[in-house]
Amino acid sequence: MVWKIAQAMGVPFATLLSTLPAPGATVSTREGSKKLLSADGRFSSRALFALGDPDAAEFYELRLAPHSREDAEAHRPGTRENLVVSSGRLELKVGSEVFHLAAGDAINFAADCPHSYSNPSNEECWMYLVMNYSADTRGAR
Repeated sequence: MVWKIAQAMGVPFATLLSTLPAPGATVSTREGSKKLLSADGRFSSRALFALGDPDAAEFYELRLAPHSREDAEAHRPGTRENLVVSSGRLELKVGSEVFHLAAGDAINFAADCPHSYSNPSNEECWMYLVMNYSADTRGAR
């Protein structure tokens, strides 16, 4: 029966019988991490763990310079962002709603609509962001 299922799915028979090895620990160094910088250098995003695991959430460290703004396009339907402000202040606009966050504040929001991050203060704003995709859109990030 399993062989018939494998044939119907077009996958090797062994694929349906094998199990994936348990994942080990992964260390990501600051020097080895992928960092994205805005054109003006006022916003940076650093992936804290290697990207590409379709089952893993994406985890980023974000920096926003004083009096700066970064606009984000809508992500795929069902995408959620979990954001924690570690220092500074943040004004987050999600659709038509505006949220004012300070160090230690956290928010979880639907990121499948345009949103923006603004730093209204004179000091840098540092944040940590975990992005989760819905199960049916994980492969199409």
